[in-house]
Amino acid sequence: MTTNTTPLRVAFIGTGGIANAHAEALKQQPGVELAAAIDVDPGRAEAFAGKWGVTRTAANLTEALDGGPLDLVAICTPPSSHFPLALEALARGLHAVIEKPPALSLSQMRQLEAAEAESAGSLSCIFQHRFGSGAQRLVALQQSGALGKQLVGTCNTLWFRDQPYFDVPWRGLWDVEGGGPTMGHGIHQFDLLLHLWGPWSEVTAFAGKLARKTDTEDASAAVVRFESGAIATIINSVISPRETSYLRLDYEKATVELDHLYGYSDHNWTVTPAPGQDAVVGLWAQGEDQPSGHNAQYAAIVRSLHDGEPAPVSVTDAYATMELAAAIYASSVSGTTVSRGQIGEDSPFFTRMDGHLEPWKQEEALNA
Repeated sequence: MTTNTTPLRVAFIGTGGIANAHAEALKQQPGVELAAAIDVDPGRAEAFAGKWGVTRTAANLTEALDGGPLDLVAICTPPSSHFPLALEALARGLHAVIEKPPALSLSQMRQLEAAEAESAGSLSCIFQHRFGSGAQRLVALQQSGALGKQLVGTCNTLWFRDQPYFDVPWRGLWDVEGGGPTMGHGIHQFDLLLHLWGPWSEVTAFAGKLARKTDTEDASAAVVRFESGAIATIINSVISPRETSYLRLDYEKATVELDHLYGYSDHNWTVTPAPGQDAVVGLWAQGEDQPSGHNAQYAAIVRSLHDGEPAPVSVTDAYATMELAAAIYASSVSGTTVSRGQIGEDSPFFTRMDGHLEPWKQEEALNA
């Protein structure tokens, strides 16, 4: 397909902290125009536009489009607004990139899929850890058979957020953030796990509110079985003083580890061969070092859109990750093992991650 050389005109909806990561990444892509900064706070929009060389500012998408055509919107607002803003972009035939989590529920994810099917636009979800060279190299080695079978995994997001972090009005609420660290923090790391190890089949989990005053959980732990038969543990925490994001994947022929915090490059990976399998280390050492991050994912997004191809990490791609988050909550609240596909339209966990039960909020009230 012939590459389109027309600049991709981008608008940012929301110009707070995370929007800067999007702007920095898009600024580095060829064939991109930073066309509009959209924010309910005019001063914040103007400051953002001045910092990144954005052409114009607006209070909403309608006003931005009145000032000129757009091709792509980067949705960088608090989680509860991701869904309606994505629907609005699709209704106008625009492509959209959604920060995590892409929606608050599996129901909203299905509605986004339906809206996308009726639109000239498309959706892409930010799961940037998929795009570092380490992850891509590991996928290639798996596909080649060089590592052998997937066996046992560990996926930890152990972060620290103090109480003032949760005192911000929109944080720690089911109907605004969709959940706690399972939805808003660890989701990047276990998305990478699913990207590498493929479909999960069932999960047993625990979650609780151990140290923070918040309606959602502040920690969760899960045991996940994959369709391949492999087993992994997943811990998501915002109460861990020594912060790390850690992934350990044991294969027949090697252990592969990733130890980082908010992003990685090749030096964050370690490969330990099984006895007699030293050749695996040489295979790993090949190729260019591309750090994970918004820049790596936007390079793929922009390339795809210029070429007229679907952007990577569609809503359908991201559904499996969101479904695992929902299953972790469902298992921890119900005390049962949850299978992939079990949370359908008749499940209370389909429309809200806590099943509308607010378990830890009720627990706090009982203990007050």
